Amino acid sequence: MSYQALYRVWRPHRLTDVVGQEHITKTLKNALVQQKLSHAYLFTGPRGTGKTSAAKIVAKAVNCHQAPTEEPCNQCEACRGIQDGSIVDVMEIDAASNNGVDEIRDIRDKVKFAPSAARFKVYIIDEVHMLTTGAFNALLKTLEEPPQHVIFILATTEPHKIPLTIISRCQRFDFKRITAHAMLGRMEEIVKESNIAVEADALALIARVSEGGMRDALSLLDQAVSFADDTITREDILAIIGSVSHDMMYTIVEAVREGNVGAGLEAIDVIMQEGKDPNRFIEDLIFFFRDALMIKTAPQLEESKDRIGTDEKFREVTETFDQAWIFQIMERLNHFQQEMKWASHPQVFLEMFIVQASQQTTSLPMAEADAAPNSSTLEALQQKVESLERTLQQLQTEGVKQAAPQQKEAVQRPKQRAAQPSNKSRANAKKVQMMLDGATKSHLQNIQSKWGNVLEQVKRESVPASAWLNDCQPAASSENEFVLAFRNEMHRDMVDDKFRNLVENAVGQQMSKQMTMLTLLEADWEEIKANYVKSQRGKENRVSSNEDGDTIEDETAADEEGNPLVDEAVKLFGRDLLEIKE
Repeated sequence: MSYQALYRVWRPHRLTDVVGQEHITKTLKNALVQQKLSHAYLFTGPRGTGKTSAAKIVAKAVNCHQAPTEEPCNQCEACRGIQDGSIVDVMEIDAASNNGVDEIRDIRDKVKFAPSAARFKVYIIDEVHMLTTGAFNALLKTLEEPPQHVIFILATTEPHKIPLTIISRCQRFDFKRITAHAMLGRMEEIVKESNIAVEADALALIARVSEGGMRDALSLLDQAVSFADDTITREDILAIIGSVSHDMMYTIVEAVREGNVGAGLEAIDVIMQEGKDPNRFIEDLIFFFRDALMIKTAPQLEESKDRIGTDEKFREVTETFDQAWIFQIMERLNHFQQEMKWASHPQVFLEMFIVQASQQTTSLPMAEADAAPNSSTLEALQQKVESLERTLQQLQTEGVKQAAPQQKEAVQRPKQRAAQPSNKSRANAKKVQMMLDGATKSHLQNIQSKWGNVLEQVKRESVPASAWLNDCQPAASSENEFVLAFRNEMHRDMVDDKFRNLVENAVGQQMSKQMTMLTLLEADWEEIKANYVKSQRGKENRVSSNEDGDTIEDETAADEEGNPLVDEAVKLFGRDLLEIKE
């Protein structure tokens, strides 16, 4: 058979021809010229990126009659013999079918013999990760200290399966996926030399669907040559790979953007009747919106320029897209792609995507999207306005006349109390002391009975906020204020700084009135509570003294039933928490 596939005809014969791997070819060229070759190399990377081709080029370069040289001449007897496989000193071994210990032992026994027709013996072991554990162990010592005339080149697509003891004995080169731009340039050179008539956008499509593999791209181009009548068009490539046509893609995208569910579903039905693969179509949609995002965010990239240059309609359509809408569409596409992988009827999920995406309210042109305020910004402004209104209402009803006495009392009190563990708790202590005069047990019991509903409402609106509220409980409550006592200072700070409006709104809805939240650590709350009881007891003793300085008898002061201090403490904290001493 005289015909050869394009990827075989155009297989690289020089390091310069290896596309997209300049970081590797430069290193190898310098090593060849300076004669600083390693005894073992490991070439890793995706399929079709030039690993085996580079290995054969190195084998020719080290044995070339013009060595040392950075490129093989491909004209001498050694280069031609290695190219056609007639020189047995260069052996290409497929580890997938020769992965046993015996094959490696055979290599180990033969490496000691000098080469017969070349300067170096070169062993190229392809897909080396397929070797068994015993075969790797048999290769270890030979790979570490081979004879001076032997070079090992290992190639693999899965380096994580190779033992570290093997990797550490090799110089490793990682081959990258070939960029679409580099692949496009190489294919343009090939079609020009081969006199193949092909449209520019057809080559761009081949470069995109090949996923960084040059061999895949040339195989697809070879298939298109046989399929097309005269000139290879984009429609020919789409027919070969099973993707939808150019116009049909734009029809569906326009239907989704305009919210036209009927038109979108009709187009999906036409695609399915033509026998197209729904998984392939949703992948095409992902790449479509990915390209749109690239053009909107980084139009200076070569890949973006290539897409715009070969498809003018693509530019016109994507100009009307908003970035936020593209993000949402891509999230939905990713979700439904995962669902379709294991579905018996993937068409159903494709139709669900069309319906959901068409009903999105954010599918606005850019001008409208920029003019429309962000929903999260509106919500934050509304919460801030409500908080300011509550503060103003509280000042109007309560005033600020109690601030001076309380400040004076607060200045005197730190001398009698231990240092506070939290600066914020110390700042909130004044507010808590002020509200305790109006706090009652009934108010506290009322908010405690509805606290579970408050947590549920907070969780529906924000799961993180619910998590930060896990270690707190209402400790006191008055008509318009309530105190939350926290065990953890970080939790208290997060609730106070980030989720105050959310918690206050939830409490307000459950209590049917607006209430202000005060937060403290449990240690601070216990100290404030103890100081409050002590001050109330001292106040009661002062009231019960007569004008002559004689106090009422202890029996009356200790009388539990008639003591207003005890009654107030019972209302505030409950009888179970009190211990009454004379």
